[in-house]
Amino acid sequence: MKKKGDSIMAKKQKVQQSVPLVAIDMGSHSLRTMAAEMTEDGLLHVLGVESSNKYQCVKKGIVEKPTDAGYMINEVLKYLSNRIGVKNLPSAFVCVGGRTMQIVPISSKRDQIRKREIMQHLLDEMEMECKQRIESRYPDVSVLDMVPYYYTLDGVEQDESPIHQQATFVEANFIAFVGKKELEHKVIDSFNRSGKRMEHMFVRPDCLMNAVASEDDMKNGCIVLDLGAHTTTLTAYKGNQYLYNKVVAMGGYDITRDIEQVGMSLPYAEQLKCMYGCAQKEMAPANRRYSIPSPEHPQGKVTLMATDLAEMITARLDQIIPPLLETVNQEAFRYKMLYVTGGGAMLQGIIEYVQSKTSIPVMYGSHAAWLTADTPDEMCMPTYSSLVGTLLLGASYRETHPMVKETGWKVFDILTTKTLEIFTDQVVAERPAAPTKSEQEV
Repeated sequence: MKKKGDSIMAKKQKVQQSVPLVAIDMGSHSLRTMAAEMTEDGLLHVLGVESSNKYQCVKKGIVEKPTDAGYMINEVLKYLSNRIGVKNLPSAFVCVGGRTMQIVPISSKRDQIRKREIMQHLLDEMEMECKQRIESRYPDVSVLDMVPYYYTLDGVEQDESPIHQQATFVEANFIAFVGKKELEHKVIDSFNRSGKRMEHMFVRPDCLMNAVASEDDMKNGCIVLDLGAHTTTLTAYKGNQYLYNKVVAMGGYDITRDIEQVGMSLPYAEQLKCMYGCAQKEMAPANRRYSIPSPEHPQGKVTLMATDLAEMITARLDQIIPPLLETVNQEAFRYKMLYVTGGGAMLQGIIEYVQSKTSIPVMYGSHAAWLTADTPDEMCMPTYSSLVGTLLLGASYRETHPMVKETGWKVFDILTTKTLEIFTDQVVAERPAAPTKSEQEV
């Protein structure tokens, strides 16, 4: 005879199977998507992945052509649904980045008049208040994501979520990731054109940090260096808060273009970089020569020494990496580890190169610990870290916002149909007369 708990678990598993977690990473090189289910052990069972580079509609993190992006979103979700045997995938979590992204600390306070249980809707209201405060002061920016880093209940700082605890005075402290308004608007426009629903938008630095860094890393101090196609991002984290985020508008694509100038086509340059590129000249084979077809060349081909290829790669990395590391190197003692991830992490010798530029220990950022044992090795490559991080944040988001999963509404859509004033027994914290130093930097 089945127990009541067994039927509940079976029903839960059925729901998870019918509504898988789906993540989309809108990168400059391609649009990629991944579907997965969260196991009882808190691991991700990957169901399938799909990608498309039919249109180059994203540049330096910003969607330039929402119509093309919408077509690709619809296309990859259709292919993904066929791959995993699901009739339809109506929605997805999305991961975005961009060169205009910055971080801003901000807080919200509530006086509940008397000691009351803290519910999720209260924290959502406080988060929305912070979002609206920033955007009202700076009309040209949008808050892309809000990351809570600590709460205070009746003057006592909390180590964990305050949900279901009781307090009179509640203070929520957030880190807001902000960027140019067009970044958010064009992503939303892309989903609208695709006919699919965006469940929630997460920022790439937060996705990567959750995918590759452990709780001890976040507590003791760590850095994630994301080597993308058109942008390279460095994010520093310590004591449960983001300290620093800087983006350089150069990446792996610039290296490919440098190689292209030798006289080969862009696809051949990309292939040569990925297969034989070295980040340091001393690591390249001294006497190896590569011959690449080139119809425009008098001999029908171009030749390139392995050491010359490495020098070209190193020259471009010298323009990208040292400026990013300059600030964190001044306080290197604060950080215990630097993780390298993104497509550029596939370059041979990249760890050794980065290590030569900093005293902070450097290693590859791996998300493999979050995947079930039956996951193909390919899914452990750093190019999938942002998708895995998005799925992890998406799973957490669904836990705290079950109404979103059941009704299909996005929580901000629900909240914006109300006003803060309807909570008549709560007092909204007064807005400071002048912006803080951190807010002035936006």
